[in-house]
Amino acid sequence: MNNRLRALAVIAATSLLGACGLFGKDDEELKPAELVDFEPTVKIKRVWDARLGGESEFMLVALQPAGDGNRIYAASQDGKVSAFDPESGKQIWRIDLDLELSAGPGVGEGRLVVLGKDGTAIVLDAASGEEQWRVDIAAESLASPLIRGETVVVQTIDNRLQALSLFDGRARWSLQQTAPALSVRGSATPVLVGTTVISGFDNGRLVAAELDTGTVVWESLISPPSGRSDLDRLADIDGAIAVVGQDVYVSGYQGRTAALASESGQVLWYRDISSLTGIAASWNSIYTVREDGEIVALTRRNGAEEWRNASLLRREPTLAVPFNTTIVAGDFEGYLHFFSNIDGEAVARVRHSNAAITSDPVVIANQLYVQSDNGTLAAYTVVDDRPRRSAPDIAEDGS
Repeated sequence: MNNRLRALAVIAATSLLGACGLFGKDDEELKPAELVDFEPTVKIKRVWDARLGGESEFMLVALQPAGDGNRIYAASQDGKVSAFDPESGKQIWRIDLDLELSAGPGVGEGRLVVLGKDGTAIVLDAASGEEQWRVDIAAESLASPLIRGETVVVQTIDNRLQALSLFDGRARWSLQQTAPALSVRGSATPVLVGTTVISGFDNGRLVAAELDTGTVVWESLISPPSGRSDLDRLADIDGAIAVVGQDVYVSGYQGRTAALASESGQVLWYRDISSLTGIAASWNSIYTVREDGEIVALTRRNGAEEWRNASLLRREPTLAVPFNTTIVAGDFEGYLHFFSNIDGEAVARVRHSNAAITSDPVVIANQLYVQSDNGTLAAYTVVDDRPRRSAPDIAEDGS
């Protein structure tokens, strides 16, 4: 999960420490890139929108919509969880949990999991929203929970990965990595490959563990910490981890973007590209966003660079995700930017809301779902305006 404000916090800290070197320079270089007019070549339609609840601006939360094929689920920072019909946007149910939420929802097996800022995990019935149980997980989480079979997997900001029983919240296993002296606020959402859970940690390590037992299968150091100061040695893996087939794609802050074999952790290739947003993948390409806001497209097979786009520099873009024939990212002013997946050129831009978009856009089926910090959820689709060919006339005698 990406949160652009995590990057902002690190950049601000770096700026303060290096203030002497910044004074006297042209302030223009520190300003967000201005939006440039262009002729749209792709038409984007807002299908529906809804109000989720209270604002989460500057709360550094990890709330983003999720779907199970039948419904779209979303949660607000002030504890309201809702289910919607994906086609019409009609609200099916809504519940107020009466606590601040920091992550979720995660969906699976007919259940919905959200995580409280106070370190509480709550499981709801996906069909009705009825609460099933809630347990203390001992720390805040900023990563969406993962549900598979009888297990809920949760990663917390204390560098701990734990598994709970889906039926009653009972602890099944837990593993923890050493925490560095300083880290960027956030956590990578765990992913599942077969029966193996893969997750990134603040020490720059990617760890694979068996879903049933928590037994560590392999570890790989993606972003080796370097430098003299704690700030220089930041190497967090906080962004989205992508999986295509048996290959895993990951990116670390002040480190590398890499492809690994999911069964062994062997590094297949890497590039010296640092990112807090992580990786999004299509069948042929992967996409990441550097900490300065530049979007980079790489060939999935070997990491060769396909294109770069610097039009969102310092606009704190979300992860750029594939959608139809485009790549889309949100920014700090509530805009959605659509780029061609072929050459990275801008093809469309829409204003989602007046509030920042810090949660990554989510593609489910043929629709794009976006949640902004003021609690606005909306669904978008690409409109195909190409003229339809009429069927040729066929003579009755078949000639």
